[in-house]
Amino acid sequence: MATAIRNEIRFLLNGREVTVRDVAPDATLLDWLRLDRSLRGSKEGCAEGDCGACTVLVGKLTAGGLVYEGVNACIRFVGSLDGCHVVTIEHLRGTGGDLHPVQKAMIDFHGSQCGFCTPGFVMSLYALWMRDADPSDAAIEKALQGNLCRCTGYEAIMRAARAISDYGKAASDPLAVERAAVTAKLAALRDDARVEIGSDKARLIVPADVDDLAAVLEAEPNATIVAGSTDVGLWVTKFMREISPVVFIGHLEGLRGISEKDGVITIGAGVTYSEAFDVLSQHIPAIGALIDRIGGEQVRNMGTIGGNIANGSPIGDTPPPFIALGATLILRKGAARRTIPLEDFFIAYGKQDRQPGEFVEAVHIPVPAKGDHFAAYKITKRRDEDITAALGAFHLRLTADGRVGSIRIAYGGMAATPKRARAVEAALLGKPWTEATVEAALEAYSEDFTPLTDMRASAEYRMLAARNLLRRFFAETQGGSEPIQVSRHQAA
Repeated sequence: MATAIRNEIRFLLNGREVTVRDVAPDATLLDWLRLDRSLRGSKEGCAEGDCGACTVLVGKLTAGGLVYEGVNACIRFVGSLDGCHVVTIEHLRGTGGDLHPVQKAMIDFHGSQCGFCTPGFVMSLYALWMRDADPSDAAIEKALQGNLCRCTGYEAIMRAARAISDYGKAASDPLAVERAAVTAKLAALRDDARVEIGSDKARLIVPADVDDLAAVLEAEPNATIVAGSTDVGLWVTKFMREISPVVFIGHLEGLRGISEKDGVITIGAGVTYSEAFDVLSQHIPAIGALIDRIGGEQVRNMGTIGGNIANGSPIGDTPPPFIALGATLILRKGAARRTIPLEDFFIAYGKQDRQPGEFVEAVHIPVPAKGDHFAAYKITKRRDEDITAALGAFHLRLTADGRVGSIRIAYGGMAATPKRARAVEAALLGKPWTEATVEAALEAYSEDFTPLTDMRASAEYRMLAARNLLRRFFAETQGGSEPIQVSRHQAA
């Protein structure tokens, strides 16, 4: 049976249904809100998903119901919004036409100075308040990782965040009261049709399902696949790249499955960092801690595991730990699938083992066995919301007599692709797991890596940091009574 085709994007904007028939494939939500709808509360600060001034909420239907998440409107494309509910700062309201509780708290606790970033902070706090009306300081800081205040008003904003529930109850918020009605409206927008808009160099496609995606990519093998747009958004806003035709896949339920069976976690290519967090942090805590440092909350709500892999960046955060764990990748073209070791997917800088028309469908990640040692360390200039300079991942299994039975070490930021440290592994394998063994193996790093110098780190720094991460991993396997690193909340 042929797939039905519709030539318009349909979604809810605040309290109204919107139909968009004439939209460019690279049109950002922020530009559309400000220029087409005159909704100018959301601001453009960085145009790269870093400062959070453009934060809006996007509600989407999931298996668990209607979920609202903060996203960066500056790098979110309008074409990705089919079947969603977009909520901007203009839609916030309290009872009787009064200000919203988040807005009241921000005013009373002096959480705004110049005011430019304030709408973004309000929307991030709104999303947090709806899912946790009494958040801890750590939860508040995590929710605000992706919002930058250049007037240094963070402590006032923290005080406001703690007090929101003093001004109203989350259960009485309009988005909570209207949840059933909005859910019904979004369900009614679903018609299992493919969306096609535009032609030639201004064309976008929203496949009906995963099988339809496979068919679309066979017909359009050179199309730009967009899941979360946390990378592709910058191709447009910073590099002015042509990306048409664009195929949006973030809505496809068939790519958003996540499960654990027989010691293997399977993650669909469309699963976001936020969606993967609970399962990964439960079974592999070190990856949960790593995800907390990938971008801000808005980026984690948009960016996908599959996109991070498929993009092939040498500083992508998930490939090194997944490679260290022995992950495998499922690639699909049409109805055919093949499975390859994840480390074999990365061939050279900008080149992956992906045929024309083929796409990443899922990744299988083995869970470390009981008694194994696993860690992942991310090196950045600032702790939160920063791009990796170097990232090391280590998976060690010791024999009964304390020797290295097996070890896999992988790095990002040290080569043109995510890469195994095979010479270092060979220098450790079969040896007693001692400080002397580790120190002797450090010379092998020069066989594995010749890092580059760039704006994030010098080659010398990267090599020193990589070696020191092995030292740190060894120290952490020794079971000392004092932790190697603690958060400031743990320290307090």
